[in-house]
Amino acid sequence: MVMGLHPQYLSSFWKTQYLLLRMDGPLPYHKRHYIAIMALLKTGEHSWSLAELVQALVLLTHYHSLASFVFGCGINPEAEQDGGHGARPPSPHGDSSPASEDSMGCSGVRKGVPDALQEVEALMERMKLLQESQQEEEGVTQEEMATRFELEKTESLLVAPSGEEREARGKRDLADHSLQSSVLCFVEDPEFGYKDFTRRGEQAPPTFRAQDYTWEDHGYSLINRLYPDVGQLLDEKFQVVYNLTYNTIAMHCGVDTSMLRRAIWNYVHCVFGIRYDDYDYGEVNQLLERSLKIYIKTVACYPEKTTKRMYAQFWRHFKHSEKVHINLLLLEARMQAALLYALRAVTRYMT
Repeated sequence: MVMGLHPQYLSSFWKTQYLLLRMDGPLPYHKRHYIAIMALLKTGEHSWSLAELVQALVLLTHYHSLASFVFGCGINPEAEQDGGHGARPPSPHGDSSPASEDSMGCSGVRKGVPDALQEVEALMERMKLLQESQQEEEGVTQEEMATRFELEKTESLLVAPSGEEREARGKRDLADHSLQSSVLCFVEDPEFGYKDFTRRGEQAPPTFRAQDYTWEDHGYSLINRLYPDVGQLLDEKFQVVYNLTYNTIAMHCGVDTSMLRRAIWNYVHCVFGIRYDDYDYGEVNQLLERSLKIYIKTVACYPEKTTKRMYAQFWRHFKHSEKVHINLLLLEARMQAALLYALRAVTRYMT
């Protein structure tokens, strides 16, 4: 129902999930569902073929990234209340459903909190200035582009709430902590999860340069070779969400949002150490305020730690469907990032 706010994407998503779990493939149905549930893989006595491995990798990344969407939209209910924080639009102006909120369009503007309205106008102004500067600027050097990426990558270490900060929030998040604890009894390794690829004081590992192993030139063709059809559906899903737009931002119509969508996508990849040589990461810093970065990093890397407060704090005057759109971008950007690492490893093994 939440994905249904964006029907074009939902159609693409369902076709992919149906193929993964229901259509012909090298893995039998019960193993596919088992992989979907466990989402981690240990080496056993029986080795897999490359085709089986690739299907398992697609299933794992599909459900890992889907967890980000589920927790990010609040579909998984928080323990202290009925329904998740995405079940209804987090509006300070009274009760309204996602449908009624979205149907207002650009002209149906509610009387909003002044500072929330100012956030919208400030974002619009920053986008306008960036577009103007791109037209006037002669170009940034490759050295400067690399420096800006490293700055953004380093800053990403600081934006997600640590365990200590979460505990300091006290009683408000005790229910969230107990929910995690209730799940841990089913987990063999409670420490398993995302770890920052760079830590302060340590030498950073090499950056994954997207141009060296791209989805378009490498990952897509490898999957199509070993797991026919799914590559086409995955590519369609990535394209649908990356290009999805209604040309609106909050109460504004006729807005080119491509710059903002690209900043969000590339920031997710930056969090996972992936750099695009042709992208100026200074745009990320100008377009994504800190509260949004905190939300993106948490949802992409620690989805189970996402709280109602994080969801409510960013883009406070934006429509519920626009926040869902953010989560769709996070889902697919995270999945593509994971697939790039996994498929690059498979390619290296094969060669």
